[in-house]
Amino acid sequence: MNEVHNKKIGFIGSGNMGSAMIGGIIAAGLVPADHITASAKTQTTLDKLSAQYGIRTTLDNVAVAQDSDILFLAVKPYLYETVIRDIRESITDDTIIVAIAAGQTIGRMESLFGRQVKLVRTMPNTPAMVSEAMSAITPNENMSPAETAEIVTIFESFGKAELVPESLMDTVTGVSGSSPAYVYMFIEAMADAAVKDGMPRAQAYKFAAQSVLGAAKMVLETGKHPGELKDAVCSPGGTTIEAVAKLEEGGFRSTVMAAQNACTAKSRDMSK
Repeated sequence: MNEVHNKKIGFIGSGNMGSAMIGGIIAAGLVPADHITASAKTQTTLDKLSAQYGIRTTLDNVAVAQDSDILFLAVKPYLYETVIRDIRESITDDTIIVAIAAGQTIGRMESLFGRQVKLVRTMPNTPAMVSEAMSAITPNENMSPAETAEIVTIFESFGKAELVPESLMDTVTGVSGSSPAYVYMFIEAMADAAVKDGMPRAQAYKFAAQSVLGAAKMVLETGKHPGELKDAVCSPGGTTIEAVAKLEEGGFRSTVMAAQNACTAKSRDMSK
C-alpha cells in the first residue's frame, strides 16, 4: 500500500485544474474518495463534484485546511493572498501545502503564511483528467525527501511528474502548463482542413486528435529526436514534405516558439 493512501487530501478551489486532479486521483485509486475534501465558491459546483466522485465537499476553506494532511491550493493566482490569510492559522506544522498557480513563488507564499511551512510549488496541466498530465514540482527547504516523494506519487497518479528547480517554473508554464491550448488549436486547424476537403467534422477531430496522440507517444516511447521521426515520414518528393514546406513557409516553428516565450514571459511578470 502506498504511503499516501491513508492521508487526507484537501482542495481549496475546484475549477478546471482542481477537478481534473481530483478526477485523476480517484481514477488511479490513490486514496479513498472519502479521504478527499474540496471547497468551491458555489454549492452547485460542490454538488457536481460530490455526485461525480463521491468526495466530501464544503463551502468553508478553513474546514478543508483543518482536515487535510496535504492541502492543494487550486485557486486563481490573484486569490492566493486572501485564501492564505484565511487559512494560515488553521494548518499544522505537518500540513503540506501544494500550490498550483502561475507566478506564485515559494518566497512570496512563505511570506504570506508568516511562519515556517511545508510548501510545494507545482505546475500540472488539465490532461490530469485523462491521467496524462505533465507536472513540475519544486519543494521548499522544509520538505523532507520522503514528503516530496509522496507529492510526486500523487502527481504521477494522473500523469508524469518531474522535480525541477524553481528557476524553471515559468518555462514549465509555457511548455506544459498552458500548452494543451496550443495543441487543441492545432487539432482544430487540422480538422478544419479535413472538413474543407469533405470529411465529416466528428471524424475529422478523431483523425486529427489520434494522430497527435500517436505522434507524442512515438517521441516518448522511442526516445528518438522529433526531427528524426519527422524525417522518417518525409519521403522525397512526397506529400508530407509538401505539407512541411508550407508550415515552414508560414513560420510554424518560429510562431510556436514566440507564443510559448510570450506565455513564459507573462508568467515571469506575474512573479514580480
